[in-house]
Amino acid sequence: MEFLIILIQLFVEMSPYIMLGLVFAGLLNLLIKKETISKHLGKQDNSSIIKASLFGVPLPLCSCGVIPTSVYFAKSGASKGAVISFLTSTPQTGIDSIIATYGMMGPIFAAFRPFAALLMGIINGSLINKLFKQEEPTRTLFVEEYSTAENASSFKNKIIAFYKYSFVEFLDDIAPQFALGLLIAAAITYFIPDNFFSGSIIQDELPGMLAAILIGVPMYICATSAIPIAMSLIAKGFSPGVAFVFLAVGPATNAASFVILMKVLGRKVAFSYLLLLIITSIIFGYLLDYIFLALDVNPLSQLSSIHHHHSSVINSFYVIVSIVFFAFLSMSFYRLYIKKYFEKSKENKMIIIKVKGMNCNHCVSNVTKIIHSVAGTSKVEVNLATETAIIEGNPNLAEIKRLIEEAGYRVEME
Repeated sequence: MEFLIILIQLFVEMSPYIMLGLVFAGLLNLLIKKETISKHLGKQDNSSIIKASLFGVPLPLCSCGVIPTSVYFAKSGASKGAVISFLTSTPQTGIDSIIATYGMMGPIFAAFRPFAALLMGIINGSLINKLFKQEEPTRTLFVEEYSTAENASSFKNKIIAFYKYSFVEFLDDIAPQFALGLLIAAAITYFIPDNFFSGSIIQDELPGMLAAILIGVPMYICATSAIPIAMSLIAKGFSPGVAFVFLAVGPATNAASFVILMKVLGRKVAFSYLLLLIITSIIFGYLLDYIFLALDVNPLSQLSSIHHHHSSVINSFYVIVSIVFFAFLSMSFYRLYIKKYFEKSKENKMIIIKVKGMNCNHCVSNVTKIIHSVAGTSKVEVNLATETAIIEGNPNLAEIKRLIEEAGYRVEME
């Protein structure tokens, strides 16, 4: 019950910031198009790298969205440095995660994350351009549309596109990771006592950062979903720098996306990107620790109340927003898992119909071809002796009946 209370409190406190972030994500999606961005990233100079990082910081793309977008840039002629700059800065932040960071981790973290992401993108992109000579770009476009708003013209269509992107496409992208992040954060809060790591070697800055890297690099998590885990790390005695390293490398990499990067950019560029990301995240992690020390600010004082145990009554606004967000989240999980499960079940259902009038194997072949021509049919087996057709899938049975009878046979549905 205590674990459930912690989970609910954390969810209620995060919900308003996630909802506000989703709204801003939808607005950005309407106003900024990928084609506009790619047009500015093809030059082989530092201006394209700076632009790529500047574009990337506010964009609400997790690794699931940043990879196809980055591939699009690469295939459209953007420099390797610009692509790496975009890859570094974009997944670390986003308007949604910046707002959530401010609400859950305080203004210092909220200001430092986009600042560090911007500089890390510029540094890593510049070094990649110096290390690897740019080859002649391949102009074959690789376009994987991420937005439903591209062709929206009327105000009504824009509203629909805004809703679909923010509360369907984008929410579906982050919902599983958000739920997982909440569960992990609640588990850390519940099972690990406060100051559990005090005095241990792993609590020291560098060992803690290396541990965060080992966990974060292969992990699939988005910038917003990583926040509750980072909060829990600080609450359990780790420095802000360790939490930042996890917030930087976790969203920016995962095992699946790295394979795509190796194929598109080459092994040397991909591994150089990973190494530079690790090095710069550690450097900026130390910088954040220095900032907290110089300002004489206790990191725990910046966290949401659940992590420093101040008893407070959660106001009604937070409760209402969290209920609305829970409804959206429930719809997302329905689309992702329940609806897909039933759709898959329908696709694989077995239908048996009687086909009268077949006299030979030519008739069997003819009926088989007719059924296969109807959309939704995955497999057909026609038996001459029993005069039956066993159909797997979810085709239009009325269309099958019409086509077979037009060919001169008679159909009886069982």
